[in-house]
Amino acid sequence: MPRRFQFGLYELDTAARELRKNGNKVRLQEQPLQVLISLLERPQEVVTREELRQRLWPSDTFVDFDHSLNTTIAKLRDALDDTASNPRFIETLPKRGYRFVAPVSTDNPGIKAEATAAEPEPHLEHIPLPPRAITRALYGLLQVMYLIFYCVALWGLDDAGVRAEVTWHIAAPLIETAILITGVLGVPLRLYNLAATAFDYRLFGNKYRVLFPLLLVLDFIWALAPLLLVHKIGLGLAIAACAALFYSPFSQRMLVRMAWPVRALDG
Repeated sequence: MPRRFQFGLYELDTAARELRKNGNKVRLQEQPLQVLISLLERPQEVVTREELRQRLWPSDTFVDFDHSLNTTIAKLRDALDDTASNPRFIETLPKRGYRFVAPVSTDNPGIKAEATAAEPEPHLEHIPLPPRAITRALYGLLQVMYLIFYCVALWGLDDAGVRAEVTWHIAAPLIETAILITGVLGVPLRLYNLAATAFDYRLFGNKYRVLFPLLLVLDFIWALAPLLLVHKIGLGLAIAACAALFYSPFSQRMLVRMAWPVRALDG
């Protein structure tokens, strides 16, 4: 068996029993490690659930095999930032087993040639992702930005209404009501997003799919806010700021998808 496997940003040293990502050690328990080795030994091939059972548990061991294997696979996917619904590394074949689908290289030339010959066509899912710390930080900063928007607008609610009436001939009560409703809705939503980011809630990607339509509407409404500052920044800069804010919800969705891929709730 090869001593080292390389795939994507990861490297597995089977002798040291260590998995590393970009040189940084990734915590991985023994059973998920054994499953990973089994899959890497046979890239692009199906490793059956029965084969994994024989490797992980002796025949005289009494264990809820299905639940235990599902849990082991889930831990392995967590370590690899992978998902069952959109796999970059481990593909689930229902009722059969699992298959390692990413390109693999090893320190054994024979196995490397075999794995390379079986590589699928490259696609976007195999493009290396930026460090999660960066995507989480950027997403968190965007939430702070929106919280500042809400607080400043609510603080100067009367002035915003007057400015809309003077500059755009829109009734002040209409603008004030819109700011009040969207601001009151937006503050708890942004605080939730910020808390999920700070505590790295692993299922945040799933929750965000539910929240995104509401956030999209709120963000589109608030993307018009720079038009209330035309008297200070000019029309051209206000339109440019609006364009950037209209793109913001889609950039946030991209960051969430990179940092918290949607996770299947079973193995």
